[in-house]
Amino acid sequence: YRSLGGAVWAGTIALMACNAQAQNLFVSAGDGDIYEYTPAGAQIMFASLSGATGLAFDSAGNLFVGNNGNGNIYEYKGGLSGTPTIFASGLPGVTGLAFNSAGNLFVGAGVNSSDVYEYTPGGVQSIFATGVSAVEGLAFNSTGDLFAANSDGVSSITEITPGGAKSTLAITGLDEPAMLAFNSAGDLFIGGNYGGNIIEYTPGGVQSTFASGLGQPFGLAFNNAGTLFEGGWFRRDDQQIYSSWSGNSLCLGIG
Repeated sequence: YRSLGGAVWAGTIALMACNAQAQNLFVSAGDGDIYEYTPAGAQIMFASLSGATGLAFDSAGNLFVGNNGNGNIYEYKGGLSGTPTIFASGLPGVTGLAFNSAGNLFVGAGVNSSDVYEYTPGGVQSIFATGVSAVEGLAFNSTGDLFAANSDGVSSITEITPGGAKSTLAITGLDEPAMLAFNSAGDLFIGGNYGGNIIEYTPGGVQSTFASGLGQPFGLAFNNAGTLFEGGWFRRDDQQIYSSWSGNSLCLGIG
């Protein structure tokens, strides 16, 4: 691992996403600030939005940010800073955000709801799945299945097909899983709140430990070059963003 541009944080690194066009890394620091990093590691203050708990880019490069406190989802058109528009409101909470290949936005509400919500690009809401407890992170694989990290004592990963059928992955040793990311080979990477490990899980069901000793690896994202970025939650001893030259597709805050 190495730090991204040597950036050291005084607080929490909660969530990240990568901009698919520019491959810039976007980070929600857990204190209401959202930072943008260029591939060279230059830091830019992108926005200040209290309660930011989820980041995701659509295929057009628009950045969507969830707020778990007020139940809103905000949209930054073109991934540009400024005053966002409210894309959706009235949710019981917002933790994980993910787009499918059709451009629909899927939303997990954490401990506040066991439903996973789906929004069309026009903002029409429906309930995609029910009975999915304590969703933190969401991610799609290449075949369109949605994966949900179930935290808050549940500690499991739920796979949901496009038709809504649910199954639980046979993964052991999870300790409050949080954010998820897939590489281009289809391997699932899982960051946990407490275990200090990043777990890798292949499409064939083989589990391994990709990295360990990380404190609380909360945010994960791959860039197009296959670099995995990891951001820690409450990492008091070494609060940095790390990159590892393994893996294969970026989305932690890359839009």
